[in-house]
Amino acid sequence: MTTATFTYATLAPALPEIVLLALAAVLLVVDLYLDDPDRRAVFGLTQASLGVTAVVTALQVGLPSEVTLHGMYVSDMLGQVLKVATLLTVMATLGMSRTYLRLRGLLTGEFLTLALFGTLGMMVMISAHHFLTLYLGLELMALSQYAMVALERDSGRATEAAMKYFVLGALASGLLLYGFSMIYGATGSLDLARVAFSLEHGESHGLLGVFGLVFVVSGIAFKLGAAPFHMWIPDVYHGAATPTTLYIGAAPKLAAFAFVIRLLANGLQGMTSDWQQMLVVLAVASLLVGNVIAIAQANLKRMLAYSTISHMGFLVLGIIAGDDTGYGASLFYAIAYALMTLVSFGMILLLSRAGFEAENIDDFRGLNQKSKWYAFMMLVTMFSLAGIPPTVGFFAKLAVLQAVLNAGYTWLVVFAVLLSVVGAFYYLRIVRLMYMEAPQGEITVDPAPGPRWILSVAGVATLVLGILPAPLFNLCVRAISASM
Repeated sequence: MTTATFTYATLAPALPEIVLLALAAVLLVVDLYLDDPDRRAVFGLTQASLGVTAVVTALQVGLPSEVTLHGMYVSDMLGQVLKVATLLTVMATLGMSRTYLRLRGLLTGEFLTLALFGTLGMMVMISAHHFLTLYLGLELMALSQYAMVALERDSGRATEAAMKYFVLGALASGLLLYGFSMIYGATGSLDLARVAFSLEHGESHGLLGVFGLVFVVSGIAFKLGAAPFHMWIPDVYHGAATPTTLYIGAAPKLAAFAFVIRLLANGLQGMTSDWQQMLVVLAVASLLVGNVIAIAQANLKRMLAYSTISHMGFLVLGIIAGDDTGYGASLFYAIAYALMTLVSFGMILLLSRAGFEAENIDDFRGLNQKSKWYAFMMLVTMFSLAGIPPTVGFFAKLAVLQAVLNAGYTWLVVFAVLLSVVGAFYYLRIVRLMYMEAPQGEITVDPAPGPRWILSVAGVATLVLGILPAPLFNLCVRAISASM
């Protein structure tokens, strides 16, 4: 009989998660003893927790890959890059949301603690090396998000969104667990490395494994928000408070990308031909549903929700390529999408005020007359989401399409380009309203300097990374190559 021993050597790779968990626990205790309605200290401690964890993670970048905790956890360059990006994204999300949350009484210890535990779940997902760790991280993230959506108790729309999210999320989790159990039955292991070995050497029950793969891909599609498992996204994005929508729409996409890579590219690469066919269906459906239905939306949050579905189609395209270049292009796309999401939803936060939600497309009418700078930031983001040069969205789409073309899916590239042209219509409609229409009502901009600076930095980064994409793209490809 062996006993589990935990030494510094075995725990050191998981130091970022340990630090964040400890700081989240401290935050829970500190919040009990503070009587500050503005929650300045708790908010500052939350941001400091994320910042310290990001520094600890960044110090690990470049260290050799290491599997620890009895094969449950892997520390590699892919995980380190994604975790730093995730932590910075959550920091930016909370920074831009502070005024909005304070005015609506949502800037509470509960909200901030849930944000930290949700981030911890994302980090566990990113470094998972075992089916159980993958599921643990996924559920920790998902349960935190369910509660964050429902936290706006006085809003019937938020309550309805939380119920839909919870019920459909539970269904997707059940599909995923059922798929895991089938793959365990087919290979005899839950360890990703052993599953991969079993599949590659013909030591698995092929038919049972394929059935398990169908359920697993279905669960993954739900978490990504890919069609036809997208039904929760428009209602949750629209119903939740905008900071919660931003939290759900940005950072978790990075964790979901890691989930797909760990599970399909690492664990189930012996079934690549099977899951590639499934992902082709998801990509085609997502591009079609997302771009076509978004045209009819008058609410900006719902439009961006359907936009998310189409962008998840592009994210899946790079994974279909099945090589390091395709995976690297998808990683770059995931980071670029998180950045674009920060600016697009950040603009809604910036223009909202007490008693008013700037969530309709018409609310941006004539914005250029009020603020040329923020109208320009929104223009850059809409161009980026549409894939128009010289923004980061253009290069991200180009890199993914090149990888798919090299993999021999010419028809898929043509289809994606045609749907991107369709998608450009609803993005450019917002630009036209901002620059060519007169304001319909009062337009106010959040006077707090923090959200302004964060949004401006993210907007400028969207443009700079489109002009100089090589450093980030090469880092993404290196991270993938070092982790495969």
